[in-house]
Amino acid sequence: MSNEAFRMFELHQQGFNCSQILLQLGLEARGAQNPDLIRAINGLGGGLGFSGKTCGALTGGVCLLSLYTGRGKPEEKVHDQFHSMISKLVNWFEDTVGTAHGSINCRDIIGEDLKTKTINPKCSSIVTSTHEKVKDILESNGISMTGENIE
Repeated sequence: MSNEAFRMFELHQQGFNCSQILLQLGLEARGAQNPDLIRAINGLGGGLGFSGKTCGALTGGVCLLSLYTGRGKPEEKVHDQFHSMISKLVNWFEDTVGTAHGSINCRDIIGEDLKTKTINPKCSSIVTSTHEKVKDILESNGISMTGENIE
């Protein structure tokens, strides 16, 4: 088991949902902590607040990309490829998870009992593959998850 997979398991055991796990991994890769961000992301788990809508791994993945490429201060600008990177992740998610489960909605992926099934074995695989895809997208744009630019 990789360090990232073990860390995902630890975070799940601590009660964090898929979106929170993705963002926590991103913060940790940068050597940062931000409990307010992790708290805010809580609302994405279970398909937008456990409503069963869009999978929290996808929305969390978009947020993770935004953590590295988005705008957080008035003087900042989004990365030149921001929208392209988001589109790549969404298209990949629809093509892989959506095709495999007939939908990108949490309820369709894991069933009705969202609050007890979030981060089940299906979810673990989806969160892991989403994390890997985000890393690939960032790296293909010269961005390391440690926050350093890749030459």
